[in-house]
Amino acid sequence: MSILQAIILGIVQGVTEFAPISSSGHLILVPWMLGWDIVNDPALNKSFDVALHMGTFIGAVIYFRHDLWHYIKAFVASIGHRRIATTDERMAWALVVGTIPGMIVGAAFESTIEDTLGQPVIIAVMLAVFGVVLYVVDRIARQDRGVDSIRPRTGLFVGIAQALALQPGVSRSGITITASRAIGLDRATAARFSFLLALPIIAGAGGLKAIDLAQTGFQGYLPQFVAGFAAAAVSGFLVIWFLLRYLRRHNFFWFMVFRLAVAALVIGLVLGGVRSGTI
Repeated sequence: MSILQAIILGIVQGVTEFAPISSSGHLILVPWMLGWDIVNDPALNKSFDVALHMGTFIGAVIYFRHDLWHYIKAFVASIGHRRIATTDERMAWALVVGTIPGMIVGAAFESTIEDTLGQPVIIAVMLAVFGVVLYVVDRIARQDRGVDSIRPRTGLFVGIAQALALQPGVSRSGITITASRAIGLDRATAARFSFLLALPIIAGAGGLKAIDLAQTGFQGYLPQFVAGFAAAAVSGFLVIWFLLRYLRRHNFFWFMVFRLAVAALVIGLVLGGVRSGTI
């Protein structure tokens, strides 16, 4: 992997982790489309996965630093007085509860899903189906709930949906925004809650792989690690900033169009014999 490839994939991770178009799917499809033979080196994959996850995590933490501090304080205060009383406390508990389903399913099935369901055509189908679902749900759902309406049960419902995003092509942000919109959260609140809910999962995924990386070292891939980390952090920060403003006035039509276009391109490449249908 070259430094340029690392930067490109870092940008892909940062953009697609929060835009509702599937980061895991695009991190498989982009090298596949471009013919990059970079997926067969376990040492590289291990170090680069850490770079992408932690870069995205840092970018998001920087953006949400004030929110996170408020919710951490609220969570501790709630435990101290043994009740959930304020909006911040309800949000904090919603984030904690919402993280649990994804952690359980991820620990049990992540490697199996990636090994068996990470093929290009399957990803293309998931991109198309869940892109349409996102748009349709957004169009028919009400928008009369803001952040003050979020409760722990909201976190549980959206967290169960988040567990489905282990399948490449579904999109973590896409499915959690869909679930949030289905219960009436307005678009900006749905996106903000989705992004915050992703942080523990991103940190957990990166942290587990970082433990392995600490034992083996970078094995010559430190420059790629740094480049991917920086690209993911900067692009993740910018995409969050953009989306939270964009969704105040716009819907998810163009995200659906993008997903359908990528799905059509993938299927066209396979049917045309340009790329193999398996990786």
